[in-house]
Amino acid sequence: MRNYPGADVVRFPARIVRRTLLAIVVLILAFLVITPVGRYLIQAAWEEGKILARRRSIRELVASPRTDPLTRAKLDLVLDARTFAADSLHLDADQSFTTYSKLDSDTLVLVVGAAYRDRLRPYTWWFPIVGRVPYKGYFSKQGAFDEAKSLEAQGLDTYVRPASAFSTLGWFEDPVVSSTLHEDTASLANTVIHELTHNTFYAPGQAVFNESFANFVGAHGAMRFFAARGDTLHLRVSQEDWARDRALGAFWQGVFDALDSAFKAHAASERERLAARDTIFARARAHFFRDVLPRLPGIPPGVRVQLVLNNAVVLSRRVYRTGLDLFDGVLDREGGDLTRGVPQIIALAKSRPKDPYGAVRDWLRGHPAPAGADAAIR
Repeated sequence: MRNYPGADVVRFPARIVRRTLLAIVVLILAFLVITPVGRYLIQAAWEEGKILARRRSIRELVASPRTDPLTRAKLDLVLDARTFAADSLHLDADQSFTTYSKLDSDTLVLVVGAAYRDRLRPYTWWFPIVGRVPYKGYFSKQGAFDEAKSLEAQGLDTYVRPASAFSTLGWFEDPVVSSTLHEDTASLANTVIHELTHNTFYAPGQAVFNESFANFVGAHGAMRFFAARGDTLHLRVSQEDWARDRALGAFWQGVFDALDSAFKAHAASERERLAARDTIFARARAHFFRDVLPRLPGIPPGVRVQLVLNNAVVLSRRVYRTGLDLFDGVLDREGGDLTRGVPQIIALAKSRPKDPYGAVRDWLRGHPAPAGADAAIR
């Protein structure tokens, strides 16, 4: 090492460096083996490793005569949506969704969530890098339902739902998995763009913002993707999907606000909070089937819908549908240009990491809505 005048060079003996590195490795291994989070991460890494090991090039599968026509068409759509997301929306695609992995089952992962029964407070899990999140994924059905049962034994509300896709936030070259291909054409394009949004930006500890923002980008990105292809059928389906998400977001926000007010009004009595909750859920159920469901775009009349109501469900439904009107507001003020709206929202979120929604609201207050904003693509 060259010694410059006035600079002190510190050299550590090799044995100290080796011992320090060994101590760090031992601590990491102990964390992984001893702690529940560590054991969970080992299991998740094993399952992720199996998915990654099965990857095959999508281009090769599309070119292969052994690939069935439906799979070929959907894989082609994945590549096209990925290219559009990278080239037209400027999302970070890298090598994500250039490969395909076939799963052993129809479900990629089961997501477990929980909440306290008398408070609008989610039960959260902490993970390295991403921080605290209000859900936990399981690759095994038994593991997911065992976790839910354990949480219910603690007096918590729970939910378990399947997820057909995931993102490693750019840490690995995410493949498209077979469960994702089961989605319809509009949903598949939306999913690809949604997951690439996570590659582009992910705010640690802000799961609701991250998922709702990705939902916004996925929906509007899909609309523009199909519009660019002249595919009016799937453009209309994508528009209906987004309008439905906006309507459902308003419904779940209304339930959330009613619960929040009731819980604050009866802060001194758990019994009264639970009684108020039951009343609110009964009214919400009646309102949904009488007023909301019949007006949801793209839902055929007379369709049977199951509505489960508990605090965990209310909070989970809001994970993907909170502040959608705020994101649309930014897009309107950017002239309907998604390539300007998305970076603007990301910049605002970065400016206030602990309150990204507050940053967006304050920006909107300083930027009045332009005339004719409703004419933007929805």
